[in-house]
Amino acid sequence: MSQSLLFLGSRLNGWFSASGVDHPLVWLANDFRRMYFTANFLSLICSGKNRIRSGQPTVMEATVDQPSSYELERGKPMPDTIHAAIQANLVVELKSRYRQAYRILSELTLDTPPNGSTPDVVIYPFFEVDFTIEYPAKRSDAPLVTIEIQSPSQSLDEMINKANSYFAFGVKSCWIVQPRIKGIFVFDRPNSYQFFHHDDVLKDPNLNIELSLAGIFE
Repeated sequence: MSQSLLFLGSRLNGWFSASGVDHPLVWLANDFRRMYFTANFLSLICSGKNRIRSGQPTVMEATVDQPSSYELERGKPMPDTIHAAIQANLVVELKSRYRQAYRILSELTLDTPPNGSTPDVVIYPFFEVDFTIEYPAKRSDAPLVTIEIQSPSQSLDEMINKANSYFAFGVKSCWIVQPRIKGIFVFDRPNSYQFFHHDDVLKDPNLNIELSLAGIFE
């Protein structure tokens, strides 16, 4: 019916406007057009209310990007190409130098409160992996180091808060990688850090680990 109102209103308005006739039916034509837009507006509101009652997203809510299963499960944004490249380089550089001293793991979920967390890379004392058993989904023993790569949607304050939660869990050192400036913060305890960038050699005083940043940001 609303489409008919719009069609009739438009035809009447166009005919009278073209003929130059100032006629009360012109007002009626405009009224038909106003009735059409009012009917559509009320229909949209009612649709939104019904969706709210049924638990379905409204039109406005449906346009907002919903977190992916990856983001909900790991509590962090999905990695982009830069993030993935740095993460792979970190694992390669660490394993090539310290594979006999440490076990380097990526995307391992820790049983941190309240719901766990998944650093990009963690470093444990070396242990043999037993491929015949099933390990817990979340590890309750703290690694020596957690490494987090900051995504564009994350703030430095958010990353520092994550580092503090890792220290509370028992971690010795926390690294925060800043891709855009090719730098890494190395926290050896809360509020105590060194910053390395570009061609510096990163040094972690708690583990005596040294890495050239050139190999990480390539």
